[in-house]
Amino acid sequence: MSQKIFAIINQKGGVGKTTTAVSLAAAYARMKRSVLLIDFDPQTNASTATLDQWSHSVGSVLEGNIPINDAIYQSPEGFDVLPADYHLTSTELKLLKTQDKESKLKQALATLNRSYDFILIDCSPSLNILTINALVSAQNILIPIQCEYYALEGLAKLLQTIDSVSKQLQVSHKLYLLRTMYDGRNRLAVDVSNELSKHFTGQLLQTVIPRNIRLAEAPSFGESIFTYDKSSQGAIAYLALAGELNRLTKQLEQQDA
Repeated sequence: MSQKIFAIINQKGGVGKTTTAVSLAAAYARMKRSVLLIDFDPQTNASTATLDQWSHSVGSVLEGNIPINDAIYQSPEGFDVLPADYHLTSTELKLLKTQDKESKLKQALATLNRSYDFILIDCSPSLNILTINALVSAQNILIPIQCEYYALEGLAKLLQTIDSVSKQLQVSHKLYLLRTMYDGRNRLAVDVSNELSKHFTGQLLQTVIPRNIRLAEAPSFGESIFTYDKSSQGAIAYLALAGELNRLTKQLEQQDA
């Protein structure tokens, strides 16, 4: 099986991006898949949610100070993590002055001493050189969307940005849209979901992540939803998401073979 690299992106914060990255990594680990989670956000939420401590970070890798294999740690739940720290913002500024600044992550991933079934990149909620590195490295883009008033307008702008960057850098992606924090009792959420279904056939995932308090609580205990409450609706939904993405990417592999 070839490595499947997903950039998890949304320029709007608070849509469940990091929750999706961590939960999806944990779900694949429970399915006995090898997973690398890359924290590409200076806020370091994915790192603090999965590791107790770390000495090296993705910023040091991008700056060429240490090999990528020396900065990877195993989480208690069985997946690997390339963590971030608060110096990642300064790393971004340094990258802007270097050659091949858009492909530093891709170059580092090429030197991994093991192959992963899935590599998940938790991007920051802004379009910067780090996000561009993620786009260059990934074949797949996963966009978590909260079904609210500004979601469709924000999504249209994000897709325009991704398309512009992809054309400039000559990369292509398979796009997946994921509804998160969904409350079917909310009429507006239902209407926005219906609009997404109408306009993004073939890109909108069938799996829907419900609004679930257990998902919100789990990070504060340093756990994924599966160790915190594996029977919750959030855990069930993320297992379904992992299965759906696994099926879809396998189908694409078979078509390309």
